Amino acid sequence: MSLNLFQLLNGLTFAALLFIVASGFTLIFGLLRIVNLAHGALYLFGGLVGYSTVKLTGSFLIGALASMAFVAILGVALDKGLLRFVRGAELRQVLLTLGVAFLLNDIALVIWGGDTYTVPVPEALMGAMRVGSVFYPKYRMFVLGLGVFVFIALWLLINHTRLGALIRAGVDDPETTEAMGINIRMVFLGTFMLGASLAGLGGAVGGAFLTLHPGADAEILVFSLAVVIIGGRGSLVGAATGALLVGLLNSIGQVVFPELAYFIIFGPMALILAFRPLGLFGRTA
Repeated sequence: MSLNLFQLLNGLTFAALLFIVASGFTLIFGLLRIVNLAHGALYLFGGLVGYSTVKLTGSFLIGALASMAFVAILGVALDKGLLRFVRGAELRQVLLTLGVAFLLNDIALVIWGGDTYTVPVPEALMGAMRVGSVFYPKYRMFVLGLGVFVFIALWLLINHTRLGALIRAGVDDPETTEAMGINIRMVFLGTFMLGASLAGLGGAVGGAFLTLHPGADAEILVFSLAVVIIGGRGSLVGAATGALLVGLLNSIGQVVFPELAYFIIFGPMALILAFRPLGLFGRTA
Protein backbone atom coordinates (compact mmCIF):
# COMPACT_ATOMS: atom_id res chain seq x y z
CA MET A 1 0.00 0.00 0.00
CA SER A 2 2.84 2.41 0.86
CA LEU A 3 4.54 1.69 -2.47
CA ASN A 4 1.28 2.25 -4.35
CA LEU A 5 0.68 5.56 -2.56
CA PHE A 6 4.25 6.67 -3.30
CA GLN A 7 3.85 5.92 -7.01
CA LEU A 8 0.46 7.65 -7.03
CA LEU A 9 2.04 10.80 -5.57
CA ASN A 10 4.88 10.56 -8.09
CA GLY A 11 2.32 10.44 -10.89
CA LEU A 12 0.29 13.36 -9.50
CA THR A 13 3.30 15.63 -8.98
CA PHE A 14 4.67 14.84 -12.45
CA ALA A 15 1.19 15.50 -13.85
CA ALA A 16 1.17 18.91 -12.12
CA LEU A 17 4.46 19.83 -13.78
CA LEU A 18 3.20 18.59 -17.14
CA PHE A 19 0.07 20.70 -16.76
CA ILE A 20 2.07 23.87 -16.04
CA VAL A 21 4.10 23.34 -19.23
CA ALA A 22 1.27 21.94 -21.38
CA SER A 23 -1.20 24.66 -20.34
CA GLY A 24 1.07 27.19 -22.02
CA PHE A 25 1.31 24.91 -25.05
CA THR A 26 -2.47 24.52 -25.29
CA LEU A 27 -2.99 28.29 -25.00
CA ILE A 28 -0.68 28.87 -27.96
CA PHE A 29 -1.71 25.83 -30.00
CA GLY A 30 -5.39 25.63 -29.17
CA LEU A 31 -6.42 29.27 -28.85
CA LEU A 32 -3.98 31.01 -31.19
CA ARG A 33 -3.74 28.14 -33.73
CA ILE A 34 0.08 28.33 -33.63
CA VAL A 35 2.04 25.06 -33.70
CA ASN A 36 4.97 26.05 -31.47
CA LEU A 37 7.47 23.17 -31.41
CA ALA A 38 9.96 25.51 -29.70
CA HIS A 39 7.91 25.20 -26.48
CA GLY A 40 10.24 22.52 -25.11
CA ALA A 41 13.28 24.70 -25.81
CA LEU A 42 11.56 27.57 -23.96
CA TYR A 43 11.11 25.19 -21.01
CA LEU A 44 14.81 24.29 -21.02
CA PHE A 45 15.92 27.91 -21.42
CA GLY A 46 13.61 28.96 -18.59
CA GLY A 47 15.04 26.28 -16.34
CA LEU A 48 18.64 27.28 -17.07
CA VAL A 49 17.88 30.98 -16.55
CA GLY A 50 16.19 30.06 -13.28
CA TYR A 51 19.20 27.99 -12.23
CA SER A 52 21.63 30.84 -12.92
CA THR A 53 19.39 33.40 -11.18
CA VAL A 54 18.96 31.27 -8.06
CA LYS A 55 22.72 30.71 -7.90
CA LEU A 56 23.29 34.45 -8.23
CA THR A 57 20.59 35.74 -5.85
CA GLY A 58 19.95 32.77 -3.56
CA SER A 59 16.19 33.23 -4.03
CA PHE A 60 14.07 30.56 -5.71
CA LEU A 61 11.17 33.01 -6.12
CA ILE A 62 13.34 35.53 -7.98
CA GLY A 63 14.68 32.69 -10.12
CA ALA A 64 11.17 31.56 -11.09
CA LEU A 65 10.05 35.12 -11.87
CA ALA A 66 13.21 35.73 -13.92
CA SER A 67 12.53 32.55 -15.90
CA MET A 68 8.97 33.63 -16.66
CA ALA A 69 10.01 37.17 -17.65
CA PHE A 70 12.94 36.09 -19.82
CA VAL A 71 10.98 33.42 -21.68
CA ALA A 72 8.05 35.81 -22.15
CA ILE A 73 10.48 38.21 -23.87
CA LEU A 74 11.70 35.33 -26.02
CA GLY A 75 8.06 34.68 -26.88
CA VAL A 76 7.62 38.28 -28.03
CA ALA A 77 10.73 38.02 -30.22
CA LEU A 78 9.51 34.73 -31.69
CA ASP A 79 5.98 35.95 -32.36
CA LYS A 80 6.77 39.45 -33.66
CA GLY A 81 10.02 38.57 -35.41
CA LEU A 82 9.22 35.26 -37.10
CA LEU A 83 5.76 33.77 -36.61
CA ARG A 84 3.94 36.79 -38.04
CA PHE A 85 5.32 35.82 -41.45
CA VAL A 86 3.79 32.31 -41.34
CA ARG A 87 0.44 33.09 -39.71
CA GLY A 88 -2.12 30.46 -40.73
CA ALA A 89 0.41 28.13 -42.40
CA GLU A 90 0.78 25.24 -39.96
CA LEU A 91 3.47 23.33 -41.87
CA ARG A 92 5.64 26.45 -42.08
CA GLN A 93 5.06 27.07 -38.36
CA VAL A 94 6.23 23.54 -37.56
CA LEU A 95 9.42 23.90 -39.60
CA LEU A 96 10.12 27.41 -38.33
CA THR A 97 9.61 26.66 -34.63
CA LEU A 98 11.57 23.40 -34.94
CA GLY A 99 14.47 25.42 -36.34
CA VAL A 100 14.13 27.91 -33.47
CA ALA A 101 14.25 25.00 -31.00
CA PHE A 102 17.54 23.79 -32.51
CA LEU A 103 18.91 27.35 -32.40
CA LEU A 104 17.97 27.81 -28.73
CA ASN A 105 19.53 24.45 -27.88
CA ASP A 106 22.81 25.48 -29.48
CA ILE A 107 22.74 28.83 -27.65
CA ALA A 108 22.15 26.99 -24.36
CA LEU A 109 25.12 24.73 -25.09
CA VAL A 110 27.33 27.75 -25.74
CA ILE A 111 26.28 29.52 -22.53
CA TRP A 112 25.87 26.64 -20.06
CA GLY A 113 27.76 23.81 -21.76
CA GLY A 114 26.58 20.22 -21.92
CA ASP A 115 26.51 19.62 -18.16
CA THR A 116 23.47 18.58 -16.13
CA TYR A 117 22.00 21.15 -13.75
CA THR A 118 19.47 21.09 -10.94
CA VAL A 119 17.75 24.24 -9.68
CA PRO A 120 18.45 24.61 -5.93
CA VAL A 121 15.36 23.95 -3.79
CA PRO A 122 14.41 26.57 -1.14
CA GLU A 123 15.40 25.54 2.37
CA ALA A 124 11.77 25.67 3.53
CA LEU A 125 10.85 23.02 0.93
CA MET A 126 13.74 20.64 1.66
CA GLY A 127 13.17 17.32 3.37
CA ALA A 128 10.03 15.20 3.54
CA MET A 129 6.56 15.41 5.02
CA ARG A 130 4.17 12.68 6.06
CA VAL A 131 1.41 11.96 3.55
CA GLY A 132 -0.78 9.09 4.73
CA SER A 133 1.51 6.15 5.40
CA VAL A 134 4.58 7.48 3.56
CA PHE A 135 7.09 10.29 3.82
CA TYR A 136 7.19 12.31 0.64
CA PRO A 137 9.39 15.24 -0.52
CA LYS A 138 7.94 18.61 0.46
CA TYR A 139 9.04 20.18 -2.80
CA ARG A 140 7.09 17.77 -4.97
CA MET A 141 3.97 18.47 -2.90
CA PHE A 142 4.62 22.17 -3.52
CA VAL A 143 4.69 21.46 -7.28
CA LEU A 144 1.35 19.66 -6.96
CA GLY A 145 -0.18 22.66 -5.20
CA LEU A 146 1.31 25.04 -7.78
CA GLY A 147 -0.21 23.00 -10.61
CA VAL A 148 -3.66 23.27 -8.99
CA PHE A 149 -3.17 27.01 -8.48
CA VAL A 150 -2.17 27.56 -12.13
CA PHE A 151 -5.23 25.60 -13.31
CA ILE A 152 -7.62 27.69 -11.19
CA ALA A 153 -5.96 30.97 -12.19
CA LEU A 154 -6.05 30.16 -15.92
CA TRP A 155 -9.64 28.90 -15.76
CA LEU A 156 -10.76 32.11 -14.07
CA LEU A 157 -8.77 34.20 -16.56
CA ILE A 158 -10.23 32.51 -19.64
CA ASN A 159 -13.81 32.18 -18.43
CA HIS A 160 -14.43 35.07 -16.03
CA THR A 161 -12.40 38.08 -17.17
CA ARG A 162 -12.70 40.61 -19.98
CA LEU A 163 -9.32 39.51 -21.34
CA GLY A 164 -10.53 35.92 -21.51
CA ALA A 165 -13.66 37.03 -23.34
CA LEU A 166 -11.54 39.01 -25.82
CA ILE A 167 -9.29 36.00 -26.43
CA ARG A 168 -12.27 33.71 -27.07
CA ALA A 169 -13.96 36.28 -29.29
CA GLY A 170 -10.76 36.88 -31.22
CA VAL A 171 -10.31 33.16 -31.82
CA ASP A 172 -13.91 32.62 -32.99
CA ASP A 173 -14.30 35.77 -35.11
CA PRO A 174 -11.16 37.96 -35.36
CA GLU A 175 -12.61 40.21 -38.11
CA THR A 176 -15.65 41.24 -36.08
CA THR A 177 -13.57 41.69 -32.95
CA GLU A 178 -11.18 44.03 -34.76
CA ALA A 179 -14.09 45.91 -36.34
CA MET A 180 -15.25 46.75 -32.80
CA GLY A 181 -12.02 48.69 -32.24
CA ILE A 182 -10.12 46.00 -30.30
CA ASN A 183 -6.43 45.49 -31.13
CA ILE A 184 -6.66 41.74 -31.43
CA ARG A 185 -2.98 41.42 -32.35
CA MET A 186 -2.00 42.83 -28.93
CA VAL A 187 -4.43 40.47 -27.22
CA PHE A 188 -2.92 37.51 -29.07
CA LEU A 189 0.61 38.72 -28.33
CA GLY A 190 -0.22 38.88 -24.62
CA THR A 191 -1.64 35.36 -24.81
CA PHE A 192 1.50 34.11 -26.52
CA MET A 193 3.63 35.76 -23.82
CA LEU A 194 1.53 34.09 -21.12
CA GLY A 195 1.91 30.67 -22.75
CA ALA A 196 5.66 31.14 -23.14
CA SER A 197 6.05 32.34 -19.54
CA LEU A 198 4.33 29.17 -18.30
CA ALA A 199 6.99 27.16 -20.14
CA GLY A 200 9.63 29.24 -18.32
CA LEU A 201 7.90 28.65 -14.97
CA GLY A 202 7.75 24.93 -15.72
CA GLY A 203 11.48 24.91 -16.47
CA ALA A 204 12.36 26.64 -13.20
CA VAL A 205 10.03 24.46 -11.13
CA GLY A 206 10.73 21.19 -12.94
CA GLY A 207 14.47 21.84 -12.96
CA ALA A 208 14.50 21.30 -9.21
CA PHE A 209 13.50 17.62 -9.39
CA LEU A 210 13.96 16.80 -13.08
CA THR A 211 17.47 17.59 -14.25
CA LEU A 212 18.17 20.18 -16.93
CA HIS A 213 20.36 18.71 -19.65
CA PRO A 214 20.69 18.73 -23.45
CA GLY A 215 17.66 16.80 -24.70
CA ALA A 216 15.39 17.66 -21.75
CA ASP A 217 13.46 20.00 -24.05
CA ALA A 218 12.59 17.17 -26.46
CA GLU A 219 11.42 14.94 -23.59
CA ILE A 220 9.08 17.53 -22.10
CA LEU A 221 7.81 18.52 -25.56
CA VAL A 222 6.82 14.92 -26.35
CA PHE A 223 4.93 14.65 -23.05
CA SER A 224 3.26 18.05 -23.62
CA LEU A 225 2.15 17.01 -27.10
CA ALA A 226 0.66 13.83 -25.65
CA VAL A 227 -1.18 15.86 -22.99
CA VAL A 228 -2.66 18.29 -25.53
CA ILE A 229 -3.58 15.57 -28.04
CA ILE A 230 -5.29 13.43 -25.39
CA GLY A 231 -7.10 16.32 -23.71
CA GLY A 232 -7.96 18.28 -26.83
CA ARG A 233 -6.30 21.50 -27.96
CA GLY A 234 -7.54 24.74 -26.44
CA SER A 235 -9.17 23.06 -23.43
CA LEU A 236 -7.75 23.68 -19.95
CA VAL A 237 -9.88 20.88 -18.51
CA GLY A 238 -8.57 18.66 -21.30
CA ALA A 239 -4.98 19.67 -20.53
CA ALA A 240 -5.51 18.85 -16.84
CA THR A 241 -7.12 15.49 -17.68
CA GLY A 242 -4.40 14.67 -20.21
CA ALA A 243 -1.69 15.61 -17.72
CA LEU A 244 -3.23 13.34 -15.06
CA LEU A 245 -3.44 10.42 -17.49
CA VAL A 246 0.10 10.88 -18.84
CA GLY A 247 1.59 11.50 -15.39
CA LEU A 248 -0.04 8.46 -13.79
CA LEU A 249 0.60 6.18 -16.78
CA ASN A 250 4.24 7.27 -16.87
CA SER A 251 4.69 6.61 -13.14
CA ILE A 252 2.98 3.21 -13.29
CA GLY A 253 4.65 2.22 -16.56
CA GLN A 254 8.18 2.87 -15.28
CA VAL A 255 7.58 0.54 -12.32
CA VAL A 256 5.38 -2.22 -13.75
CA PHE A 257 6.51 -2.35 -17.39
CA PRO A 258 9.78 -0.36 -17.65
CA GLU A 259 10.51 -1.68 -21.14
CA LEU A 260 7.04 -0.57 -22.33
CA ALA A 261 6.86 2.75 -20.47
CA TYR A 262 6.35 4.84 -23.61
CA PHE A 263 3.89 2.37 -25.14
CA ILE A 264 1.69 2.61 -22.04
CA ILE A 265 1.39 6.37 -22.69
CA PHE A 266 1.21 6.50 -26.47
CA GLY A 267 -0.86 3.36 -26.95
CA PRO A 268 -3.93 4.89 -25.24
CA MET A 269 -3.21 8.15 -27.08
CA ALA A 270 -3.45 6.30 -30.41
CA LEU A 271 -6.77 4.75 -29.34
CA ILE A 272 -8.16 8.13 -28.31
CA LEU A 273 -7.13 9.61 -31.66
CA ALA A 274 -8.81 6.72 -33.47
CA PHE A 275 -12.18 7.24 -31.78
CA ARG A 276 -11.99 10.94 -30.80
CA PRO A 277 -9.66 12.73 -33.26
CA LEU A 278 -10.16 16.07 -31.48
CA GLY A 279 -9.21 14.62 -28.08
CA LEU A 280 -11.34 14.03 -24.99
CA PHE A 281 -12.42 17.68 -24.63
CA GLY A 282 -11.49 19.12 -28.02
CA ARG A 283 -13.91 20.89 -30.30
CA THR A 284 -13.94 22.01 -33.92
CA ALA A 285 -12.18 25.35 -34.46
